[in-house]
Amino acid sequence: MAEHDDILQRLYDTIAARKTADPGSSYTAKLLHQGRSVIAKKMGEEAVETAIAAVANDSDGVVGGSADLLYHL
Repeated sequence: MAEHDDILQRLYDTIAARKTADPGSSYTAKLLHQGRSVIAKKMGEEAVETAIAAVANDSDGVVGGSADLLYHL
């Protein structure tokens, strides 16, 4: 479990570090600059993509979609 905690902490730290980056060169900074409604919309899109991959038994799609979903969360 500690390994997973470390991964999530690294993701959090990376996102926090990019918060002040140039939105023109950082996708994370751009999202944060656009605000919660844009981030929430993107999170919803990723959730739907993950669910569709799960229904299709697409393991790679579920893994990738889950990673994207966690990032946007």
